[in-house]
Amino acid sequence: MVRKTSKPSWRTGTNLVRGGTNRSEFAETNEAIFITSGYVYESAEQAQRAFKNQEDRYIYSRFSNPTVGMFEERMRLLEGTKSCRATATGMAAVWASLAAQLKAGDRLVASKALFGSCHVVCSEFLPKFGVESVMVDGTNLNEWEDALDKPTDVVFMETPSNPQMDLIDIEAVCSLAHKVGAKVVVDNVFATPILQKPIEFGADVVVYSATKHIDGQGRAMGGAILTNDVEFADGDLLQFLRHTGPSLSPFNAWTLLKGLETLELRMAQHCSNARKVAELLSNHTELSKVIYPGLKTHPQHNLYKKQMSDAGSIVCFELEGGIKQAFKVMNAFKLIDISNNLGDAKSLVTHPASTTHQRLSQEDRDAVGVTDGLVRISVGLEDIEDIMEDLDQALRI
Repeated sequence: MVRKTSKPSWRTGTNLVRGGTNRSEFAETNEAIFITSGYVYESAEQAQRAFKNQEDRYIYSRFSNPTVGMFEERMRLLEGTKSCRATATGMAAVWASLAAQLKAGDRLVASKALFGSCHVVCSEFLPKFGVESVMVDGTNLNEWEDALDKPTDVVFMETPSNPQMDLIDIEAVCSLAHKVGAKVVVDNVFATPILQKPIEFGADVVVYSATKHIDGQGRAMGGAILTNDVEFADGDLLQFLRHTGPSLSPFNAWTLLKGLETLELRMAQHCSNARKVAELLSNHTELSKVIYPGLKTHPQHNLYKKQMSDAGSIVCFELEGGIKQAFKVMNAFKLIDISNNLGDAKSLVTHPASTTHQRLSQEDRDAVGVTDGLVRISVGLEDIEDIMEDLDQALRI
Protein backbone atom coordinates (compact mmCIF):
# COMPACT_ATOMS: atom_id res chain seq x y z
CA MET A 1 0.00 0.00 0.00
CA VAL A 2 1.10 3.56 -0.75
CA ARG A 3 0.14 5.30 2.50
CA LYS A 4 -0.06 9.01 3.15
CA THR A 5 -0.42 10.03 6.76
CA SER A 6 -1.60 13.42 7.96
CA LYS A 7 0.97 15.87 9.23
CA PRO A 8 0.52 17.24 12.77
CA SER A 9 1.06 20.76 11.40
CA TRP A 10 -1.85 20.62 8.96
CA ARG A 11 -4.71 22.95 9.77
CA THR A 12 -8.42 22.14 9.70
CA GLY A 13 -9.03 23.14 6.08
CA THR A 14 -6.20 20.94 4.85
CA ASN A 15 -7.19 17.96 6.98
CA LEU A 16 -10.75 18.21 5.67
CA VAL A 17 -9.40 17.70 2.14
CA ARG A 18 -6.44 15.39 2.74
CA GLY A 19 -6.64 13.97 6.26
CA GLY A 20 -6.58 10.19 6.55
CA THR A 21 -5.91 9.57 2.86
CA ASN A 22 -4.80 5.96 2.36
CA ARG A 23 -3.75 5.32 -1.23
CA SER A 24 -3.58 1.86 -2.75
CA GLU A 25 -0.75 0.56 -4.95
CA PHE A 26 -2.42 2.34 -7.87
CA ALA A 27 -1.62 5.76 -6.31
CA GLU A 28 -5.06 7.21 -7.05
CA THR A 29 -5.73 10.92 -6.44
CA ASN A 30 -9.28 10.42 -5.16
CA GLU A 31 -10.04 8.17 -2.21
CA ALA A 32 -10.83 4.66 -3.38
CA ILE A 33 -14.09 2.87 -2.60
CA PHE A 34 -13.34 -0.63 -1.36
CA ILE A 35 -16.63 -2.38 -2.06
CA THR A 36 -15.90 -5.73 -0.47
CA SER A 37 -17.44 -7.73 2.33
CA GLY A 38 -14.38 -9.85 3.08
CA TYR A 39 -10.64 -10.21 2.59
CA VAL A 40 -8.39 -13.15 1.65
CA TYR A 41 -5.47 -14.56 3.59
CA GLU A 42 -2.14 -15.90 2.45
CA SER A 43 -2.56 -18.90 4.73
CA ALA A 44 -4.84 -20.47 7.29
CA GLU A 45 -2.31 -19.52 9.92
CA GLN A 46 -2.57 -15.86 8.95
CA ALA A 47 -6.36 -16.01 9.30
CA GLN A 48 -5.93 -17.51 12.76
CA ARG A 49 -3.51 -14.75 13.77
CA ALA A 50 -5.87 -12.09 12.46
CA PHE A 51 -8.80 -13.40 14.50
CA LYS A 52 -6.58 -13.58 17.59
CA ASN A 53 -5.63 -9.91 17.04
CA GLN A 54 -2.02 -11.02 16.62
CA GLU A 55 -1.84 -9.45 13.16
CA ASP A 56 -3.26 -6.06 12.20
CA ARG A 57 -5.20 -6.50 8.96
CA TYR A 58 -8.69 -6.28 7.53
CA ILE A 59 -10.87 -9.27 8.36
CA TYR A 60 -14.45 -8.41 7.45
CA SER A 61 -16.10 -5.14 6.47
CA ARG A 62 -18.53 -5.37 9.37
CA PHE A 63 -15.40 -4.93 11.51
CA SER A 64 -13.35 -2.50 9.41
CA ASN A 65 -12.86 -1.36 5.84
CA PRO A 66 -10.22 0.84 4.15
CA THR A 67 -12.70 3.47 2.93
CA VAL A 68 -14.52 3.57 6.25
CA GLY A 69 -11.14 3.82 7.97
CA MET A 70 -10.28 6.93 5.95
CA PHE A 71 -13.55 8.56 6.99
CA GLU A 72 -12.89 7.69 10.64
CA GLU A 73 -9.38 9.12 10.50
CA ARG A 74 -10.51 12.36 8.86
CA MET A 75 -13.27 12.79 11.45
CA ARG A 76 -10.78 12.06 14.24
CA LEU A 77 -8.42 14.74 12.95
CA LEU A 78 -11.27 17.24 12.62
CA GLU A 79 -12.59 16.61 16.13
CA GLY A 80 -9.12 16.41 17.63
CA THR A 81 -9.68 13.09 19.42
CA LYS A 82 -7.68 9.88 19.73
CA SER A 83 -10.37 7.64 18.28
CA CYS A 84 -13.35 7.62 15.92
CA ARG A 85 -15.75 4.77 15.19
CA ALA A 86 -18.14 5.12 12.26
CA THR A 87 -21.70 3.79 12.19
CA ALA A 88 -24.45 3.34 9.61
CA THR A 89 -26.59 6.21 10.94
CA GLY A 90 -26.59 8.94 13.54
CA MET A 91 -29.03 7.02 15.71
CA ALA A 92 -26.76 3.97 15.52
CA ALA A 93 -24.01 6.23 16.90
CA VAL A 94 -26.24 7.46 19.73
CA TRP A 95 -27.43 3.97 20.62
CA ALA A 96 -23.96 2.43 20.51
CA SER A 97 -22.39 5.21 22.57
CA LEU A 98 -24.97 4.65 25.32
CA ALA A 99 -25.62 0.91 25.13
CA ALA A 100 -21.91 0.06 25.07
CA GLN A 101 -21.52 1.81 28.44
CA LEU A 102 -24.75 0.92 30.25
CA LYS A 103 -26.12 -2.28 31.77
CA ALA A 104 -29.02 -3.26 34.02
CA GLY A 105 -28.82 -1.37 37.29
CA ASP A 106 -26.86 1.54 35.86
CA ARG A 107 -28.05 5.15 35.91
CA LEU A 108 -28.42 7.61 33.03
CA VAL A 109 -29.11 11.34 33.40
CA ALA A 110 -30.15 13.07 30.18
CA SER A 111 -31.52 16.41 29.11
CA LYS A 112 -35.22 16.43 28.19
CA ALA A 113 -34.69 18.49 25.04
CA LEU A 114 -33.62 15.78 22.62
CA PHE A 115 -34.31 14.74 19.05
CA GLY A 116 -37.42 12.55 19.09
CA SER A 117 -35.64 9.23 18.56
CA CYS A 118 -32.98 10.10 21.16
CA HIS A 119 -35.75 10.87 23.64
CA VAL A 120 -37.34 7.48 22.95
CA VAL A 121 -33.99 5.71 23.46
CA CYS A 122 -33.47 7.41 26.83
CA SER A 123 -37.02 7.37 28.16
CA GLU A 124 -38.32 4.06 26.76
CA PHE A 125 -35.68 1.68 25.40
CA LEU A 126 -32.93 1.88 28.00
CA PRO A 127 -35.35 1.48 30.93
CA LYS A 128 -36.54 -1.76 29.30
CA PHE A 129 -33.02 -3.09 29.82
CA GLY A 130 -33.01 -2.12 33.49
CA VAL A 131 -31.28 1.25 33.19
CA GLU A 132 -32.56 4.00 35.46
CA SER A 133 -33.19 7.04 33.27
CA VAL A 134 -33.56 10.52 34.75
CA MET A 135 -34.55 13.42 32.46
CA VAL A 136 -33.79 17.05 33.37
CA ASP A 137 -34.19 20.54 31.97
CA GLY A 138 -30.77 20.84 30.39
CA THR A 139 -30.67 24.63 30.68
CA ASN A 140 -31.21 24.51 34.46
CA LEU A 141 -28.00 23.76 36.35
CA ASN A 142 -29.98 23.28 39.58
CA GLU A 143 -31.77 20.32 37.99
CA TRP A 144 -28.43 18.84 36.89
CA GLU A 145 -27.08 19.29 40.43
CA ASP A 146 -30.11 17.56 41.94
CA ALA A 147 -29.96 14.68 39.45
CA LEU A 148 -26.22 14.26 39.83
CA ASP A 149 -26.23 14.04 43.61
CA LYS A 150 -25.42 10.32 43.55
CA PRO A 151 -23.35 7.88 41.49
CA THR A 152 -24.29 8.00 37.80
CA ASP A 153 -22.84 6.08 34.89
CA VAL A 154 -23.64 8.19 31.82
CA VAL A 155 -24.84 11.72 31.10
CA PHE A 156 -26.32 12.46 27.67
CA MET A 157 -27.19 15.81 26.11
CA GLU A 158 -27.74 17.67 22.85
CA THR A 159 -26.51 21.23 22.60
CA PRO A 160 -27.90 23.02 20.70
CA SER A 161 -30.93 20.78 21.05
CA ASN A 162 -33.20 19.64 18.24
CA PRO A 163 -35.37 21.52 17.38
CA GLN A 164 -35.74 24.35 19.90
CA MET A 165 -32.00 25.01 20.24
CA ASP A 166 -31.63 24.97 24.00
CA LEU A 167 -27.96 25.38 24.91
CA ILE A 168 -26.41 23.48 27.78
CA ASP A 169 -23.32 24.57 29.68
CA ILE A 170 -21.10 21.63 28.73
CA GLU A 171 -18.25 22.55 31.04
CA ALA A 172 -20.47 22.95 34.10
CA VAL A 173 -22.40 19.72 33.51
CA CYS A 174 -19.19 17.75 32.81
CA SER A 175 -17.77 18.98 36.12
CA LEU A 176 -20.85 17.78 37.98
CA ALA A 177 -20.94 14.48 36.10
CA HIS A 178 -17.31 13.61 36.61
CA LYS A 179 -17.59 14.15 40.37
CA VAL A 180 -20.07 11.25 40.56
CA GLY A 181 -18.20 9.03 38.11
CA ALA A 182 -20.30 9.62 35.01
CA LYS A 183 -19.09 9.67 31.42
CA VAL A 184 -20.56 12.52 29.35
CA VAL A 185 -21.88 11.92 25.83
CA VAL A 186 -22.70 15.00 23.73
CA ASP A 187 -24.73 14.92 20.51
CA ASN A 188 -23.08 17.76 18.58
CA VAL A 189 -25.03 17.45 15.33
CA PHE A 190 -26.45 20.98 15.16
CA ALA A 191 -23.11 22.66 15.89
CA THR A 192 -20.93 20.30 13.83
CA PRO A 193 -17.25 19.89 14.68
CA ILE A 194 -16.62 23.18 12.86
CA LEU A 195 -18.59 25.34 15.32
CA GLN A 196 -18.18 23.53 18.65
CA LYS A 197 -15.74 21.08 20.27
CA PRO A 198 -17.43 19.43 23.29
CA ILE A 199 -14.24 17.55 24.17
CA GLU A 200 -12.56 20.89 24.91
CA PHE A 201 -15.23 21.57 27.55
CA GLY A 202 -14.83 18.19 29.26
CA ALA A 203 -17.07 15.80 27.30
CA ASP A 204 -15.92 12.19 27.12
CA VAL A 205 -17.73 11.12 23.95
CA VAL A 206 -19.11 13.10 21.00
CA VAL A 207 -21.60 11.68 18.52
CA TYR A 208 -22.77 12.84 15.10
CA SER A 209 -25.36 12.08 12.52
CA ALA A 210 -23.04 12.44 9.54
CA THR A 211 -26.20 12.32 7.42
CA LYS A 212 -26.68 16.01 8.24
CA HIS A 213 -24.05 18.72 7.62
CA ILE A 214 -21.13 16.32 7.21
CA ASP A 215 -22.65 14.87 4.05
CA GLY A 216 -24.54 18.11 3.57
CA GLN A 217 -26.21 17.23 0.30
CA GLY A 218 -28.89 14.72 1.21
CA ARG A 219 -27.10 11.75 -0.32
CA ALA A 220 -26.02 9.26 2.32
CA MET A 221 -26.56 8.21 5.90
CA GLY A 222 -23.86 7.72 8.47
CA GLY A 223 -22.77 8.37 12.03
CA ALA A 224 -19.63 8.83 14.09
CA ILE A 225 -18.55 8.30 17.71
CA LEU A 226 -15.44 10.18 18.84
CA THR A 227 -13.52 9.99 22.10
CA ASN A 228 -10.12 10.30 23.76
CA ASP A 229 -10.96 7.24 25.87
CA VAL A 230 -9.04 4.69 23.82
CA GLU A 231 -9.80 1.91 26.31
CA PHE A 232 -13.53 2.44 25.72
CA ALA A 233 -13.17 2.88 21.95
CA ASP A 234 -11.03 -0.24 21.49
CA GLY A 235 -12.87 -2.22 24.17
CA ASP A 236 -16.59 -2.12 24.93
CA LEU A 237 -17.49 0.16 22.00
CA LEU A 238 -15.55 -1.84 19.43
CA GLN A 239 -17.01 -5.13 20.64
CA PHE A 240 -20.53 -3.68 20.64
CA LEU A 241 -20.17 -2.43 17.07
CA ARG A 242 -18.57 -5.64 15.81
CA HIS A 243 -21.17 -7.96 17.24
CA THR A 244 -24.34 -5.90 16.68
CA GLY A 245 -23.46 -4.82 13.15
CA PRO A 246 -24.32 -1.11 12.65
CA SER A 247 -21.46 -0.80 10.15
CA LEU A 248 -21.10 2.09 7.71
CA SER A 249 -21.07 1.04 4.06
CA PRO A 250 -17.89 1.83 2.07
CA PHE A 251 -19.87 3.81 -0.51
CA ASN A 252 -21.48 5.97 2.17
CA ALA A 253 -18.09 6.46 3.82
CA TRP A 254 -16.69 7.69 0.50
CA THR A 255 -19.65 10.05 0.05
CA LEU A 256 -19.09 11.43 3.55
CA LEU A 257 -15.39 11.94 2.77
CA LYS A 258 -16.45 14.09 -0.16
CA GLY A 259 -18.78 16.02 2.15
CA LEU A 260 -15.98 16.69 4.62
CA GLU A 261 -13.88 18.34 1.90
CA THR A 262 -16.28 21.28 1.76
CA LEU A 263 -17.71 21.23 5.31
CA GLU A 264 -15.85 24.30 6.60
CA LEU A 265 -16.79 26.35 3.53
CA ARG A 266 -20.41 25.25 3.61
CA MET A 267 -20.82 25.95 7.32
CA ALA A 268 -19.59 29.51 6.87
CA GLN A 269 -22.27 30.13 4.25
CA HIS A 270 -24.95 28.24 6.19
CA CYS A 271 -24.29 30.42 9.23
CA SER A 272 -24.25 33.63 7.21
CA ASN A 273 -27.56 32.79 5.55
CA ALA A 274 -29.17 31.59 8.80
CA ARG A 275 -28.21 34.75 10.66
CA LYS A 276 -29.84 36.89 7.97
CA VAL A 277 -32.96 34.70 8.04
CA ALA A 278 -33.18 35.01 11.83
CA GLU A 279 -32.85 38.79 11.64
CA LEU A 280 -35.52 38.96 8.93
CA LEU A 281 -37.93 36.80 10.91
CA SER A 282 -37.38 38.90 14.03
CA ASN A 283 -39.06 41.78 12.23
CA HIS A 284 -42.18 39.78 11.31
CA THR A 285 -45.11 40.62 13.55
CA GLU A 286 -46.82 37.39 12.47
CA LEU A 287 -44.41 35.44 14.67
CA SER A 288 -44.60 35.10 18.44
CA LYS A 289 -41.01 33.86 18.76
CA VAL A 290 -37.83 33.47 16.73
CA ILE A 291 -35.19 31.09 18.06
CA TYR A 292 -31.56 31.36 16.97
CA PRO A 293 -28.53 31.31 19.27
CA GLY A 294 -26.95 34.16 17.35
CA LEU A 295 -29.77 36.53 18.28
CA LYS A 296 -29.38 38.52 21.49
CA THR A 297 -32.94 37.48 22.36
CA HIS A 298 -31.88 33.85 22.72
CA PRO A 299 -31.95 32.96 26.45
CA GLN A 300 -28.49 31.36 26.30
CA HIS A 301 -26.92 33.88 23.93
CA ASN A 302 -23.94 34.45 26.25
CA LEU A 303 -23.37 30.71 26.55
CA TYR A 304 -23.45 30.47 22.75
CA LYS A 305 -20.64 33.02 22.58
CA LYS A 306 -18.63 30.95 25.07
CA GLN A 307 -19.07 27.52 23.47
CA MET A 308 -19.63 28.09 19.75
CA SER A 309 -17.73 29.95 17.04
CA ASP A 310 -20.95 30.65 15.10
CA ALA A 311 -24.65 29.98 15.56
CA GLY A 312 -25.36 27.28 12.96
CA SER A 313 -27.80 26.68 10.15
CA ILE A 314 -31.06 26.08 12.04
CA VAL A 315 -33.65 28.79 12.72
CA CYS A 316 -36.98 28.15 14.45
CA PHE A 317 -40.04 30.33 14.72
CA GLU A 318 -43.38 30.02 16.44
CA LEU A 319 -46.78 30.99 15.09
CA GLU A 320 -49.75 31.97 17.24
CA GLY A 321 -52.17 29.96 15.12
CA GLY A 322 -50.76 26.57 16.08
CA ILE A 323 -50.62 23.65 13.67
CA LYS A 324 -53.16 25.12 11.25
CA GLN A 325 -51.15 28.30 10.76
CA ALA A 326 -47.85 26.39 10.70
CA PHE A 327 -49.10 24.13 7.90
CA LYS A 328 -50.47 27.13 6.00
CA VAL A 329 -47.10 28.87 6.02
CA MET A 330 -45.16 25.70 5.17
CA ASN A 331 -47.46 24.88 2.27
CA ALA A 332 -46.98 28.41 0.91
CA PHE A 333 -43.23 28.04 0.44
CA LYS A 334 -42.17 27.96 -3.20
CA LEU A 335 -38.42 27.49 -2.74
CA ILE A 336 -38.02 25.93 0.70
CA ASP A 337 -38.88 22.21 0.66
CA ILE A 338 -40.85 20.38 3.34
CA SER A 339 -38.56 17.67 4.71
CA ASN A 340 -37.59 16.29 8.12
CA ASN A 341 -33.89 16.28 7.22
CA LEU A 342 -31.51 19.14 8.01
CA GLY A 343 -28.01 20.36 7.26
CA ASP A 344 -28.63 20.12 3.51
CA ALA A 345 -27.44 22.47 0.77
CA LYS A 346 -31.15 22.99 0.08
CA SER A 347 -33.30 24.93 2.54
CA LEU A 348 -35.73 22.60 4.31
CA VAL A 349 -38.63 23.15 6.67
CA THR A 350 -40.38 20.80 9.07
CA HIS A 351 -43.06 20.85 11.75
CA PRO A 352 -41.46 18.93 14.66
CA ALA A 353 -44.64 18.33 16.69
CA SER A 354 -46.22 16.33 13.86
CA THR A 355 -43.06 14.64 12.52
CA THR A 356 -39.77 14.19 14.39
CA HIS A 357 -41.34 14.59 17.84
CA GLN A 358 -44.84 13.24 17.19
CA ARG A 359 -44.24 10.11 19.28
CA LEU A 360 -43.68 12.19 22.42
CA SER A 361 -46.69 12.83 24.62
CA GLN A 362 -48.21 16.30 24.61
CA GLU A 363 -46.86 16.75 28.12
CA ASP A 364 -43.31 15.87 27.02
CA ARG A 365 -43.53 18.15 23.98
CA ASP A 366 -44.80 21.02 26.12
CA ALA A 367 -41.97 20.48 28.60
CA VAL A 368 -39.33 21.09 25.94
CA GLY A 369 -41.14 23.78 23.95
CA VAL A 370 -42.11 21.73 20.91
CA THR A 371 -45.44 23.51 20.44
CA ASP A 372 -47.93 23.02 17.63
CA GLY A 373 -46.90 26.40 16.27
CA LEU A 374 -43.15 25.67 16.16
CA VAL A 375 -41.55 25.50 12.72
CA ARG A 376 -37.90 24.52 12.09
CA ILE A 377 -35.97 25.78 9.08
CA SER A 378 -32.65 24.32 8.02
CA VAL A 379 -31.24 27.24 6.07
CA GLY A 380 -29.45 26.11 2.92
CA LEU A 381 -26.94 27.51 0.49
CA GLU A 382 -29.26 29.15 -2.02
CA ASP A 383 -28.94 32.87 -2.70
CA ILE A 384 -29.99 34.56 0.53
CA GLU A 385 -32.25 37.01 -1.31
CA ASP A 386 -34.26 34.12 -2.77
CA ILE A 387 -34.57 32.46 0.64
CA MET A 388 -35.77 35.67 2.29
CA GLU A 389 -38.22 36.46 -0.51
CA ASP A 390 -39.74 33.01 -0.10
CA LEU A 391 -40.07 33.48 3.65
CA ASP A 392 -41.61 36.91 3.21
CA GLN A 393 -44.25 35.81 0.73
CA ALA A 394 -45.22 32.73 2.76
CA LEU A 395 -45.59 34.66 6.02
CA ARG A 396 -47.72 37.34 4.39
CA ILE A 397 -50.29 34.97 2.86
